[in-house]
Amino acid sequence: MTGTRAGVMQPRLEIVPCTIREASSFVDEHHRHHAPPQGGRFALAVADDSGNVRGVAIVGTPVARLAVDGWTAEVTRVATDGCPNACSALYGGAWRAARALGYRKLITYTLPGEGGSSLRGAGWSCLGESGGGDWSRRRRPRVDEHPRQVKMKWQKVACQPVDNSDPACG
Repeated sequence: MTGTRAGVMQPRLEIVPCTIREASSFVDEHHRHHAPPQGGRFALAVADDSGNVRGVAIVGTPVARLAVDGWTAEVTRVATDGCPNACSALYGGAWRAARALGYRKLITYTLPGEGGSSLRGAGWSCLGESGGGDWSRRRRPRVDEHPRQVKMKWQKVACQPVDNSDPACG
């Protein structure tokens, strides 16, 4: 255990590997409003100092076809058991893994009611409102089971800071 928050000991968290199948199972059990995504490029988990998995992230090809440029990946799911700082650790770990694989940008979307403190804590930037609506079309009917309201779009981008001190560059 490490640190305290309101007098409660906070667990030390570590990014650990996991398969997309293991992450999907965790998402199925813990995510508030989504089923696991259809697939992904990679997944990672965060574990406490006892080795218990406290959360997972799944990263895949961007869902929005206009974002598919070969250099961009999307965090399609993050789910935790409520462990403090697990989401921030997962977003930070997802960025480091994506950069190691050569991606230059990582994006994700949140619901407006989700404050985004975990993303800000991991150094992500909010781009504002994006999308919303449903996937169903007259020629391609779908049953939408996801939240259909406007989302908040976030990104983390690799850049070349002038003096190597720009915290937005990662």
